[in-house]
Amino acid sequence: MKKSFFYIILAGVLWGTSGIFVHYLAPHGFTSLQMTAVRGCVSFLCLALYAFFFDKKLFRVTRPQLILCICMGISLLGTAGGYFASMQMTSVSTAVVLMYSAPIYVTIFSVLFLKERMSRGKLTALILMILGCALVSGIVGGLKFDPLGIFLGIVSGISYAAYNIFTKIVTGKGCKPMTATLYSSLFMALIALCISNPKGIAVGAMQKPALLIPMLLCLGVITFVLPYVLYSSAIKVLPAGTASALSIVEPMAATLFSVFLFDEKLTFYSCSGIVLILAAVLLLGKTDGKRKDT
Repeated sequence: MKKSFFYIILAGVLWGTSGIFVHYLAPHGFTSLQMTAVRGCVSFLCLALYAFFFDKKLFRVTRPQLILCICMGISLLGTAGGYFASMQMTSVSTAVVLMYSAPIYVTIFSVLFLKERMSRGKLTALILMILGCALVSGIVGGLKFDPLGIFLGIVSGISYAAYNIFTKIVTGKGCKPMTATLYSSLFMALIALCISNPKGIAVGAMQKPALLIPMLLCLGVITFVLPYVLYSSAIKVLPAGTASALSIVEPMAATLFSVFLFDEKLTFYSCSGIVLILAAVLLLGKTDGKRKDT
């Protein structure tokens, strides 16, 4: 049990390092879509190698499952592409908090399309999230903000919510989680490569190959593959509510990295917004946990 706690905390910290890679890769001309393409390619290759050497059954997928994996890949593209772009236009802390509001969007989608009941806890979490986003974005408080950056941050959150919903559907149809992640990474990479000028990735990497190539590889391994493996191992033991609560480490780690490594300034309004959004996510996790226990 203690090892599982450590795995989820470590996974959150690793997910929170995305801003570090974006901070150092973007000045060399890598766009958010190009970084997304690299992340998808590296992730797919790592998972495919694992499946090839240890469990070839992971490659098996039905046509309906494959269609859902395509939808997952598109969602991952929107998540990573919007997240990386929002980081560059706003700040790491703003982008990660906007993306982390994904559980709220899942709730909204569930109420609108799956006819789930809007409980008092869910409504409270929704209100906290809206207020938090207004404070973090700078809309409230008279701060300067980038509308496009805020919009892309929200897009990343909505895309991540869609990814979670598609994942639940495809695993409910008998697809193994790693198989779904394997193929969704593939489709994310293929789509991103088609729209991101892949030749520019190679040209950019050759500026400082000894530095940039390892960094591009680590973008996929450290921010996707390793945390996915750690998180998947942990949730086999920990209750879903506990895992959800511990995953709060990710936005906290990303915020701390941005403050101490990049000297980003957190105002009273942005700090208040971060607290409100994280409180909304925790409240939603607690509400869902009670529903599953009953």
